Amino acid sequence: MSQEYAYLTGGASGIGRAVAQMLVKHNIKVFIADRDLDGAQKLVDELNKNGQVAKCMHVDVVNWNSQAKAFSQAVADSGRIDYVYPIAGVGERPSIINDPSQSGFVMPDLTVLDVDLTGVIYTVSLAVQQFRKQEPGKNGFRGKIGCVASICGLYAVPTVPIYTAAKHGVVGLTRSYGHYLPEEKITMNAICPNVIRTNISTSDFYDNAEKEGLLAPIEGVVETFEKLLGTNGTSGECFEIGPNYKTQGAVPRKAPEFLDKESEKVCDLIYKRSHKLHEPR
Repeated sequence: MSQEYAYLTGGASGIGRAVAQMLVKHNIKVFIADRDLDGAQKLVDELNKNGQVAKCMHVDVVNWNSQAKAFSQAVADSGRIDYVYPIAGVGERPSIINDPSQSGFVMPDLTVLDVDLTGVIYTVSLAVQQFRKQEPGKNGFRGKIGCVASICGLYAVPTVPIYTAAKHGVVGLTRSYGHYLPEEKITMNAICPNVIRTNISTSDFYDNAEKEGLLAPIEGVVETFEKLLGTNGTSGECFEIGPNYKTQGAVPRKAPEFLDKESEKVCDLIYKRSHKLHEPR
């Protein structure tokens, strides 16, 4: 049980690629599931130069069957999964069309919500189901989940409402489920980066942000995930990575305070009532 294994979505580029490289440096073998199979294969070839440490497979994260197929293959290949990273994501796109001249009504494009929230929930569900089937690994955990949210999950950005809603969903999922899962020797945390240069937006946007000193370093995400490896039992936390990461570090952002003691008691009441939803059948 000394060998550890990780499963990532969106590992072909950007944050996912950097996380995969970090994991391999820690002797953790990786299975990369990505819609960009060519990009994923290039990374796998790079990682496998000195030995078999990585595999990849095509996945469409909005499709449950596609995700289940890829994850099942990863489990079949390794026998267990120790770390899961739902990183695949897309940026805002026109959703609620502004065209007063149109006749009738147009269904909103919810691709962003499907990829950035539903897809994440699919991956988390696969992870938890597998973790429950396996015994704790060498570090005492059945498994660990590391999500990528955004500052749009902590703050409200008026012109990216669907992306903001999706990332708030990831933050809410982490703050809630991440505080329950340790009961089952599972941890779950999220990183909420400011703007990081990836392929989610345009070069001009990133260039302008860089000129203003507003880019956050991708190293902040990678280093924070790195600290959560092994015996670290942190769970339910959302870490903001800002442009001043080198001086601030990864900052854990707390959930809003309760309005009063009554609100806190209500949430505790709901927690106790709903605990049975997660108990073994």
